[in-house]
Amino acid sequence: MTSLLEMCAITKEFPGVKALDNVNLTVARGEIHAICGENGAGKSTLMKVLSGVYPAGTYDGEIRYDGQTAQFADINDSEELGIIIIHQELALVPLLSIAENIFLGNERATKGVVDWRETFRMTTDLLDKVGLSEPPGTLVDSLGVGKQQLVEIAKALSKDVKLLILDEPTAALSEHDSQALLDLMLELKAQGVTQIIISHKLNEVRRVADSVTVIRDGATVSTMNTRTDDITEDRIVRDMVGRDMSNRYPPRPHRAGEMLMEVEDWSVWHPEHKDRQVIRNASFRVRAGEVVGIAGLMGSGRTELAMSIFGRSYGQNISGRVKMHGREVDTSTVGRAIESGLAYVTEDRKSLGLILEETIQKNTTLANLPSVSRNGIISEGEETRVAERYRQAMNIRTPSVFQKVMNLSGGNQQKVVLSKWLFSEPEVLILDEPTRGIDVGAKFEIYNIINSLSEQGKGVVMISSEMPELLGMCDRIYVMNEGALVGELSAAEASQERIMSMIVTDVVDEPAMGAAE
Repeated sequence: MTSLLEMCAITKEFPGVKALDNVNLTVARGEIHAICGENGAGKSTLMKVLSGVYPAGTYDGEIRYDGQTAQFADINDSEELGIIIIHQELALVPLLSIAENIFLGNERATKGVVDWRETFRMTTDLLDKVGLSEPPGTLVDSLGVGKQQLVEIAKALSKDVKLLILDEPTAALSEHDSQALLDLMLELKAQGVTQIIISHKLNEVRRVADSVTVIRDGATVSTMNTRTDDITEDRIVRDMVGRDMSNRYPPRPHRAGEMLMEVEDWSVWHPEHKDRQVIRNASFRVRAGEVVGIAGLMGSGRTELAMSIFGRSYGQNISGRVKMHGREVDTSTVGRAIESGLAYVTEDRKSLGLILEETIQKNTTLANLPSVSRNGIISEGEETRVAERYRQAMNIRTPSVFQKVMNLSGGNQQKVVLSKWLFSEPEVLILDEPTRGIDVGAKFEIYNIINSLSEQGKGVVMISSEMPELLGMCDRIYVMNEGALVGELSAAEASQERIMSMIVTDVVDEPAMGAAE
C-alpha cells in the first residue's frame, strides 16, 4: 500500500519547551491511522503542523503529501489539497443552520448571491452520506453533540476531503453515538478516504485502526500494524506511559465507616418544561471512606441529579431531603451546599469548572476565598502558598502556579478543578465524569487521588460513562435509568452485564449485602 503522507523528523519548539522532537509518521493511502499518547505528548501539535495551523518555517522537518513536498502557510493551503482537521472543540456556529455551517466560507453562490436551492440540495446529499436525517435548515444549536460531530464530517466531505483528521472525536459522545461515528469512519474508509484518529479510547482504536503510532514526550515511540502485529491495549498503554500498567485501577481496601450523606425521595422537574419530571424519587447514601458509583446511559439523569443536589444548580420544583451525619441540611444554594460539606466536580471542566483565562493560583482558591482573605481582601501571598501546596500534592505538571489553566493539558486541568474543591474541605465529593478526555496515565493519577480521599474518610460519589472504571473503583454502584435509581450492587456483585440488564429491564433490585444501614 502506497503512502499518502510522510512526516519526517518533525521538530517544533515553543519558548522553553520542545513539543515535538524528530517525530516521524507515515500514513498509507486509504487506511485509518490512530495516534495515541498521553495529554501533552504532542499529538495535537503534530496535527497542527500538518494542517498549517503552525505554518512552514515555524518547525523543522519535512512533510511529503501525495508524493510532493508540502509547505503550508495556513489551514487554507492544506484544505486545498483535501487535508481537513476536525478539532475536539467543534468549530460550528450554533445560531446558523446546518447548511450555512457546512458551506460557511465555501458558499454556493453566483455573482455574490447564495444559491439556497443548490446549497440545500447539496446539504441533503451530504447529510445522507453521514447518516443524518435532519432538514438542512435546522439550527446547529438544537443538535446534540453526536449530531454536531456528523455535521463537521459532512462539512469536511463538502471540501472533497482526501485526508480526514479527527481529534478525540468520541470524547463527548454517548456509547451509541460513538459506535455510529466509528461505523461512519469505516464506511468512509471503504470509499477511499484516508483518516487519522487521535483517541484515548483504546478499544475504539483497536476496532477501526489499521495502524497505530504512539507518541510519548514529543517523540515517536512505536508504530504498529493491527493486521500483522500482536496489539493489545496493555502494549499500547505501556508505550504511552513508558511503564507497565497491568493494574489500571489502584487497589484500595473496602472499609465503609459512619453514614455521611443520605438523599431521600429526591425529585426534580425540567427547568423549562414544567410538565417533564427529570428525577423521580431518587434515594441513595454514602458512608465515610466509600466510593459510590452511579451508572447509566447518556440522558439517564445522572448529571441532573448531581447538579440539583449541589445548590439546586439544575431544575425546578425540587423536593426531597439531604442529610449529613443524620441531620437534614440546606443545599438550596451553592454556598449552602458547600457549607454543608458538599463539593461537585462538573463534567464540563472548561465551561463550568474553570476560568480558563485565569491562573492556577486564582482557580485553586475560587471555592473558598474566605480562607485566603483578611477583612474581605484576598491575600496574594496566601493564595500563592495554597496553590503551590496543591500543585505539589496533585502533581500538576507546570513550572508555576501563575500559568493560565487554558495552557494546561486536560489531565492537569482536571487536577486544578479537584484542587479547587478539595480546598473547600468537603466531606462528600460528587465527581461527574472525572476522567473524561484524559489519557491513561493521568487517569491513574486521578484514581490514586480518589483512593487517597477515601482513606481520609471522605465520601466520593463517582458518575462515569465508562463501566470498567466504575467496576474498578467503586465499593457500591447505583444504576440509573430515565431519572430513577433502578438498582444497587456491591462491588462483588457488579458486572457490566448485570448493570445493563438493570437498565434494560428497569427493575429495582434489593439493596446489596452490606450496603444497607
